Amino acid sequence: MNTPIIFTFRSLKEGGAKEVSREYYMQLNKEIIRTKLVDIVDIELFNGEDHIKDIISIAEKNGVAIILSTHDFEKTPSKEEILARFQSAGSLGAHIFKLAVMPNSTEDVINLLDATRIMKECYGNIPIITMAMGKSGLISRISGEVFGSAVTFGAGKSLSAPGQISVEELRKIIGSIHKYNC
Repeated sequence: MNTPIIFTFRSLKEGGAKEVSREYYMQLNKEIIRTKLVDIVDIELFNGEDHIKDIISIAEKNGVAIILSTHDFEKTPSKEEILARFQSAGSLGAHIFKLAVMPNSTEDVINLLDATRIMKECYGNIPIITMAMGKSGLISRISGEVFGSAVTFGAGKSLSAPGQISVEELRKIIGSIHKYNC
C-alpha cells in the first residue's frame, strides 16, 4: 500500500507555529507542488479566491491534489456556515475539504457531525475531513467515518491538536467500530 505524502504549512492564525505573509505562504506551497515530491498539499481556505484558484491550477498541472482546509481553535461555526465553507471549497475546485473546529458544547459536536453527513450525502464526490478538537470533540475523531468524514488524525509521538489520541488507541477503537458497524 502506498501512503500518500501530504505537505502542510499551517499559519499561526490556523494553529501553526509561525506567521508568514500570504505571498510567502502561497509561494512556498507553489514551490512544493512543482517539486512533485508530494501527493497532496493542504492549503488554508481563507487565502483569497484568486490565490486559491491559481494554486489549484498549478497543482493539477503537476499531478498534486489540494486539500482546502479551515481551522478554528476557539469555536464551532454554525451548521449553515460549515456547509457554506464546504460549498466555497467545492466551487474553488478543492479535491478534498478539511474542517477542524473547537466545540464549546455538545450541540457544536452534533452540528459538525450532522453537517458532515449532509455534505457527504449532497456532495459525495469530494472527500471530506471533519473533526472537533478537545475532549468533547473526541467522539467526532472516532466516529467521523460513520457520518462521512474520510480521514481522522491520531497522535504519533506527540499531539498536534487538542483532543488527539494515540494512533494505537485510535486503530483499536475504529477497528471495533468497523467490526460491529459493517
